[in-house]
Amino acid sequence: MELLRILKEKMLLKMPKSGDYPLGFGGCGIHRRDEPNVAENCFYRPLATLVVNGRKYSTVGGTKFFLKDGDVLISVVDMPAQNYVVEANSKNPFLSIDLDLDKHIILQILSENPSLVSYADKDVTGVGAYKADEDLLDLFLRIYKLSETPDKVVYLSSLLLKEMHLRLILSPLGRYICRINAPGGNNFSKAINYIRNNYKKIIEIGELAKIASLSQSAFHRNFKRITGMSPLQYQKYLRFYEAQRLMSIGNETVENIAFEVGYGSTSQFFREYKKAFGDPPKKSIAKNF
Repeated sequence: MELLRILKEKMLLKMPKSGDYPLGFGGCGIHRRDEPNVAENCFYRPLATLVVNGRKYSTVGGTKFFLKDGDVLISVVDMPAQNYVVEANSKNPFLSIDLDLDKHIILQILSENPSLVSYADKDVTGVGAYKADEDLLDLFLRIYKLSETPDKVVYLSSLLLKEMHLRLILSPLGRYICRINAPGGNNFSKAINYIRNNYKKIIEIGELAKIASLSQSAFHRNFKRITGMSPLQYQKYLRFYEAQRLMSIGNETVENIAFEVGYGSTSQFFREYKKAFGDPPKKSIAKNF
């Protein structure tokens, strides 16, 4: 696609080597990876990300995707993710561009267009992917071009971001965005935020269900449908990824880090970590960081 080619050329000029580069507005950023077969673990915020060049496997929550040029992935809630780029090198790197989904912009659009609320589907999940059309590719390119003229960002960014959010709401995955931001869905987001802010503590399902204004059984069922995992699994991945971050940057022992992220037993941490990633903590970090 011509628009992807133009965006690729611009990004390569901006990014001569692997890295992550913020564009300066709307939580927008561009990313380059030259090395294949490296697993990167992170927690996705609500976002839309476009693959500009290359291919990767992404496991978001409990759902696995294979993404290639022109594919868009949308995550409507905070989700644990693992990305695994394939066949990248310095001459043909993996490239992507993303932006945050802003709940304030979404709520403004829904309030201005009440018919879109009925578009929300009760049975949607929290993440999905589809092939971008020319209109969406054009928007991503315009967002990148705006970053090249910083003096205009203050005047045009809000208009461009609102157009992007509306385009995503009208996309094949728009019902995902509407559902989590429609009345009732926002309470579910609050429950997820509560887990993120209190992941080191023991969290009771009843406490989360109360925040989401659901019965315990309904909360557990909806949580698993939206994230692909149970609340306990979600909390574990928050702990695991924070442990990985601490292990990769510091000199703390694995035992101390296990306690730091909320485990009362180092043997339990080792056991659950290996079950999740296939290797014990130190070996996992040596392979991937």
